[in-house]
Amino acid sequence: MTMERPGRATSSARAAAGDKREAILGAATKVFAQRGYFNSKVADIAAAAGIADGTVYLYFKSKDEILHSIFDRAMTRFIDEGKRELAEIVEPDARLRRIAELHLERLGSDRDMAIVFQVELRGSTKFMEEFSAAGFAEYLDLIRSAIADGQTIGLYRKDVKPVVAAKMLYGALDEMVTNWILSKRAYPLPPMAGEVLKIFLRGIRET
Repeated sequence: MTMERPGRATSSARAAAGDKREAILGAATKVFAQRGYFNSKVADIAAAAGIADGTVYLYFKSKDEILHSIFDRAMTRFIDEGKRELAEIVEPDARLRRIAELHLERLGSDRDMAIVFQVELRGSTKFMEEFSAAGFAEYLDLIRSAIADGQTIGLYRKDVKPVVAAKMLYGALDEMVTNWILSKRAYPLPPMAGEVLKIFLRGIRET
């Protein structure tokens, strides 16, 4: 009879816990997208994940915490991916273009996630205040820094405030995702990044 080493057992337990947590978040994303956050219950999430209601509370204190975790997980993944890719890109135009592409690629590949981001997270002023103070600020800084770098080398207009321009670009991309969700016509979302950048870069470029 072989006995599993304590360290290996602990690692296995952590992996299992991580898998269960991911399953809950995945199920919650689908439930929130289909039923709406306020119409959803923890029991609905548990059923979608194939677990008992009480198991959800082993990982999350409340439905609010689940929504927060969905947002935090998505933003962490996006920011980490963005930083990795942008580290290899020096030219400001190319950096802004890649940020826009990643934004639309990520949400365009997961309609349920897109609905949660575009609709459910905006269900109350409380949610919007909390999420605006979270990873969203770090995401905006990726855009802002690319614009500021472009100004430093004389590529972009110096009379433009980088933080305002960053919010404008985010807002344009955000609207593309909302239109995609609401449209009755099926079309790929990522190509819209090029259309947005075509207009945005003309507005901030130094003449």
